[in-house]
Amino acid sequence: MPIKKWLKSADHAIEGILHAAKTQRHLRYHFYAAAFVLLLSFVLGLTKMEFLVISLAVISVLVAEMLNSSIEAVVDLLEPEFHKRARAAKDVGAGAVLVTAFGALVIGYIVLFPYIQNVFHKGLEIAKHTPREISMLAVIIVLIAVVLLKAYSGKGHPLKGGLPSGHAAVAFSVCVSVVYITHDFLASVLSLLLALMISVSRVTSGIHRVLEVILGAALGAGITFALFKVFM
Repeated sequence: MPIKKWLKSADHAIEGILHAAKTQRHLRYHFYAAAFVLLLSFVLGLTKMEFLVISLAVISVLVAEMLNSSIEAVVDLLEPEFHKRARAAKDVGAGAVLVTAFGALVIGYIVLFPYIQNVFHKGLEIAKHTPREISMLAVIIVLIAVVLLKAYSGKGHPLKGGLPSGHAAVAFSVCVSVVYITHDFLASVLSLLLALMISVSRVTSGIHRVLEVILGAALGAGITFALFKVFM
């Protein structure tokens, strides 16, 4: 079925992200930087267009680093021994990452400097955002946290086990967002039940242990709750 094939392809893609995060130290640093820059953008109160520009810059750096990792893996497979051309291919890939990172740094400076300068003159005032904007940021930060924790724990696959449970983390992140967005008791209860069903299914299917699911749920709910408290 098309949906089943799409889910399988998505599984392989996420597997690639996790593998890169596990094996490439610099990619983990880029994920940290991405989370920091996105949070800083929310704190400073960037406009939607400015946030879009910053987000594209962040994505370009992550993509460049992952492509460079792919190039290195292919070169090592084809030419395991030292070779000048193999070294040149790796150097060019690393150069592409450097150019992308430098470009992102310039974009970040142009967009963020006026805001940072204003902080020094008037002090820091955390910008407020709509619940929908906060829920979007929460899912992004939760996903980054899940990838990094799975990379450091070194166990499991993105959709098949490991610490923490990504499904539980995202499910409870969405649950908290629904509570804040709707302020509706029925919708909140239904979203909680759905999050619990997703979490329990990860245990009953043998994909996760109970502790992994609990930690995932706590991670997703905790990050989302904290972001709503700060930015709402």
